[in-house]
Amino acid sequence: MNWGRWLIGGLAAVAAVSSLAVAQDDETEKAIERYRQMLRQDPWSNPALLDADRGEDLWKAPRGPKNVSLERCDLGKGPGVVDGAFGELPRYFADAKKVMDVETRLLWCMETLQGFSRAELIKRPHPAGGQPIRELGAIATYIASKSNGMKFAAKLDHPSEREMVALGEAIFMRRSGPFDFSCATCHAESGRRIRLQGLPFLSDPEAARKVVGEWPAYRVSSTHVMTMQHRLYDCYWQMRMPELELGSDASVALAAYLVSKAVGGDIAAPGLKR
Repeated sequence: MNWGRWLIGGLAAVAAVSSLAVAQDDETEKAIERYRQMLRQDPWSNPALLDADRGEDLWKAPRGPKNVSLERCDLGKGPGVVDGAFGELPRYFADAKKVMDVETRLLWCMETLQGFSRAELIKRPHPAGGQPIRELGAIATYIASKSNGMKFAAKLDHPSEREMVALGEAIFMRRSGPFDFSCATCHAESGRRIRLQGLPFLSDPEAARKVVGEWPAYRVSSTHVMTMQHRLYDCYWQMRMPELELGSDASVALAAYLVSKAVGGDIAAPGLKR
């Protein structure tokens, strides 16, 4: 047997199959994008708007052991001001002495102003497939929707903010866990994909500006809204990493790093994802 000819023939067959698979993946991705465009043409077709409406009601309603509304919550632009607040988060809050993203700030307000138990709020905070988003997530979706059409304008110049961004970058790049994965394994190079889904190059500002501002988003595949905290939690789960706690320094640091790359990009929240 001519082993050289056999090997060349085998490699050619593998290359042909790989090229066909890539072509099929490209066609599938184009079809998915056409589906997204159809949904975007009718803004009212996004089911996430129902959760934004529910979040608005929850924001304004007196609730919790203290029976007060979140309209006393300061998201950075004064108590009760929601327009444009999401676009300037994460940021350092002097009253909490911490850098917070929108969900972490809401968590803090629900605990300190309304009297809810933090332990209960962070216990199973994200919905399973087909289940509606939790109350905190619905409020976050409402807050994000009030910055829709604006630009990310987080300053991230306070020493604590710069420290959080640096921590987020370190976590993003660090390989760990049973699969020796990092966020960068999937999101620090262009052209990567998982199954039929193209993966955004989140370390690149140009690419990050196109996708970071679309969260929170309604995911068609799971039929519910996912916030950024939920998206990060889900990525950690897929990497078989320890559970990423809602509002933890690690989660806020990752959000701060992603936003630092997306500053100047459009906010289109709530978005639509496959």
